[in-house]
Amino acid sequence: MTTAVGLIVLAALAVAGAALSGSWLLVTLAAGLGVLLGAAATRITYSELVESRVEAARDRAAQAAAYNALTEERTAEHASYVEDVRARLAEREQALDELELALSLSQRRAATSTRKRNAEGRRAASLQVRLSGAEERAAIAQLRVVELEQEVLALRAELETVTSAWHAAENLRKHA
Repeated sequence: MTTAVGLIVLAALAVAGAALSGSWLLVTLAAGLGVLLGAAATRITYSELVESRVEAARDRAAQAAAYNALTEERTAEHASYVEDVRARLAEREQALDELELALSLSQRRAATSTRKRNAEGRRAASLQVRLSGAEERAAIAQLRVVELEQEVLALRAELETVTSAWHAAENLRKHA
């Protein structure tokens, strides 16, 4: 750019010097020189402009390639995360199924223990010792039922949290 400016300044000085000399021949030659120097300055400016545009295009291409690489990396990370969440979700669902089964068995045992306790209560006083043992087992079973119900509630809450996070991650991936 400084070369082009120098050529235009030189042309202006040549035309000004010729105009001050008063010679038509010098003015004509200076005008021609001015046109040639102006054309050369224009060509230099054009070449620099084309070069800067090519460089800018290279920069944009490099940025696009870097963005594509970053997008591929994030897509792979997201796929890994989704697989991890699915695996944890499957584990939680299996644990929930097992706890529900255990809860069902415990409830049946509790019901059985309660029926036995009632039957033993109607028996004679000689069976009092056996009755107190059954009551103790029933109480333990009821405590276990309560504990299992609490575990089921906690696992359901955790399942809802993981499911929400998974849906949020799916939505982020769709919008990315």
